Amino acid sequence: MLENLPPLTNETIWDILGEKIDDETVNKLVWYHLGYRYNHESQTWDNSKVEDSWKKEYPIPPDFIANRPPNVKLTRSIPKEKKQLLKEKLGFKGYKIGEFTPRHTRRATMANWLLSLT
Repeated sequence: MLENLPPLTNETIWDILGEKIDDETVNKLVWYHLGYRYNHESQTWDNSKVEDSWKKEYPIPPDFIANRPPNVKLTRSIPKEKKQLLKEKLGFKGYKIGEFTPRHTRRATMANWLLSLT
């Protein structure tokens, strides 16, 4: 379920922002890097590698794009000095007013969180 994920590169981050990577794959990237693993044999999620605060609140991985609360938690988990990485490291100027939706904002948060890991 979490196989064949794209590598954490600047190109991948741009592809998330530009919607070249589908929502499901973006979610899977975040799940993987949070420590969630899917056990195909038992068809259950293994969260033994997930940080306790995430594991307690989300024993199975949440949909970060469809649901605001886990995305807010993800935002808060980005170290302060890394909150502007999309702009500072990639030169991302943001989305144009009137052209972005909560979905875009959530994808940008996920992209920034993933970039903060590199």
